[in-house]
Amino acid sequence: MATTATKTRLPRFRRASEPPAFRLTDDDLAIIRQVARHRFLRSTHIAVLVGRSLDRTNDRLCRLFHAGYLDRPRAQLDYYPTAGSSPIAYALADRGARLLAARDKDVPAQLEWSRKNREAGRPFIEHQLEIVDFRVALQVATEARGDLEILHPDALAAAMPQTSRQTPEPFTMQVAVSHGGVVHHIGLAPDFVFGVRFADASRRCFFVEIDRGTMPVTRSNFAQTSFQRKMRAYLSAHASRLHERQFGWKTFRVLTVTTDEARLRSMIQAARNLGHPGGPGASLFWFATREQFRAGDPLGAIWRDGDERVASIV
Repeated sequence: MATTATKTRLPRFRRASEPPAFRLTDDDLAIIRQVARHRFLRSTHIAVLVGRSLDRTNDRLCRLFHAGYLDRPRAQLDYYPTAGSSPIAYALADRGARLLAARDKDVPAQLEWSRKNREAGRPFIEHQLEIVDFRVALQVATEARGDLEILHPDALAAAMPQTSRQTPEPFTMQVAVSHGGVVHHIGLAPDFVFGVRFADASRRCFFVEIDRGTMPVTRSNFAQTSFQRKMRAYLSAHASRLHERQFGWKTFRVLTVTTDEARLRSMIQAARNLGHPGGPGASLFWFATREQFRAGDPLGAIWRDGDERVASIV
């Protein structure tokens, strides 16, 4: 009687006692480098970034996880049982870090990645993945056009004044904001920074804020955190030309992706309240909802500024 061999199903969030054998390839190394660069990535992100089919990517990710090169952060277990079809998120594991340290001499042999992955909470991971959503959508939109170049943070940092390049967090700004006769010192750490270089060699630079709806848009007490307070800090940085001194930029815009239309409209009103119509308080800030961003072209006319005008990166 003929028998049919059955394939053993590997566990999702713990490594198999007998992991499948495989030979590490250059394509696998490219996957590990992408995960190291972005901190957390979904399988769907990785497939796009390395230019491979999702099925092929999932096969290699499975092998890399069970071989110990990548982690599947266990915070996903908070929601995975009720969303079993969701793409799995990956992070760099200690073995992967050692591999990159040996192959890429400028990569430090940090041996604490697996511990950090275990300690990372669900809100932190989800926020990082939403930032990656933005970055990957930007890359896909750019590749579809072919007439411009995205300048990623490392390229922008390389063109900064030397004193700024030498700081651990080159895109963090310390801004003094005067309110009610009191000077408040506010730190700005954008979620992402990028530039667009056009065919005529001109460029535009952008800070990105991925808003998850957890911070109040406005507050009566300016000493407490709010999104309007953050916008005030960006506006003060722009007015004092901090971007010129610290980054060597002529100007910038702040892109915010927020949760829904109601919150977007309250943000637009808060931006408008920062200055007169048509002034920098309105034009400096561009907004889109998460749904608009996912359905549209991030380089195109999905954005609205504080004067309700349609804005486009290109």
